[in-house]
Amino acid sequence: MTQAPSPDAPRAPGRSFMLAVLALLLATSVVVTPLVPTTGSTREQAVDKVLSEAVGRGDVPGVVAVATDRQGFQYQGAFGIADRTSGRPMTTDAIFWIASMTKAVTSVAAMQLVEQGRLSLDAPAEQYLPELADLKVFESFDVRTGAYVVRSTMKRPTIRHLLTHTSGLGYNFTSPIVRDFKPRTGERYAAGPLLFEPGERWLYGTSTDWVGRVVEAVSGQSLEAYFRDRILGPLGLADTFFNVPPDREPRVAAVHRRQPGGRFEVGPIQQARSVTQFNGGGGLFSTATDYTRFLQMFLGGGALNGARILSPHSVVLMGQNQIGGLGVPASTSALPEASGDFSFIADGRDKWGLGFLITADAQQGKRSAGSLSWGGINNTYFWVDRMRGVTGVIMMQYRPFADRRALATYDAFERAVYHAR
Repeated sequence: MTQAPSPDAPRAPGRSFMLAVLALLLATSVVVTPLVPTTGSTREQAVDKVLSEAVGRGDVPGVVAVATDRQGFQYQGAFGIADRTSGRPMTTDAIFWIASMTKAVTSVAAMQLVEQGRLSLDAPAEQYLPELADLKVFESFDVRTGAYVVRSTMKRPTIRHLLTHTSGLGYNFTSPIVRDFKPRTGERYAAGPLLFEPGERWLYGTSTDWVGRVVEAVSGQSLEAYFRDRILGPLGLADTFFNVPPDREPRVAAVHRRQPGGRFEVGPIQQARSVTQFNGGGGLFSTATDYTRFLQMFLGGGALNGARILSPHSVVLMGQNQIGGLGVPASTSALPEASGDFSFIADGRDKWGLGFLITADAQQGKRSAGSLSWGGINNTYFWVDRMRGVTGVIMMQYRPFADRRALATYDAFERAVYHAR
């Protein structure tokens, strides 16, 4: 049963705004043809140049990038290597562990259940997952000794809190407390303890992992089966999966790590290719082409090539500020070997929707204000510029996340795409 919005929920946009946006979405039914390798036009060569130069300088080991717009511009390119150990070259059909780019897919699954009236954004998450009942929150944590005091939360995290990273859950690379916390003997925490009361702050963390478990509990299906039946299959995403089929293993790009001096080597962290528990926050493998099709569905108001995945209304909500007066802060990494600082965020001005970062300010030569974006820990990134009808996906495969040279390559790619249109 759909519940009334909580008092803490962000105010909905005005009726005129909603009607205008819905009209725009309905008027932009997206039909796409399969992407083909670039034909060598001047426009495409300009994009090729920035990517090939990034590989040539040793900024990144390999890269695949795809971009499209509503006017028919299409770009697809691959440069560098997919595996330093074997010397295997990168190809446009390379399969990447997209990690946190899984979160947008999981968020779509949750919104489908909201549309069906089976899930409420403002219902306590424990209503669907009893293990999220009676959560604790840190009252204090001594960074020197690890001693801590926890208490029961005063507020219960809702589905909206989980979708917006305002639940109080963090990652070990976004919080030194999560990094250093060791439960006392006999203590067990299904989730958390939380770092703050739900709704008080934005902090990137494991919230969407729990959304995936909610989807499984409500739908009665594994996340793998749900994605296949309701999202991946209808959109024709044949190269997106939690478990890479054996015949496609040779196309998987290895996760690299930059060594002292700049050289890349295949790193020790590789995602398992065969799993039975499905992580909605970071478990998917995909290709740049497949993920671009997923993003084009948002440009089509929830539909692509006749397959409707979401209602136009849900697309509007997902791209609308859902954290009210809170801002998404730039932050310093607590685990530099895993992630760099979140310096790509407009500190405190950017917002968060239901699954996406929302760009606060128009970027000169790049995306429009209100564009949606995020990425994955192995330096895979995407953006959706709904105002101008542009999507872009760039996939590298190395750590740390938000490496300055990876971000520079992403920036140069995006600028080249807008210049080439």
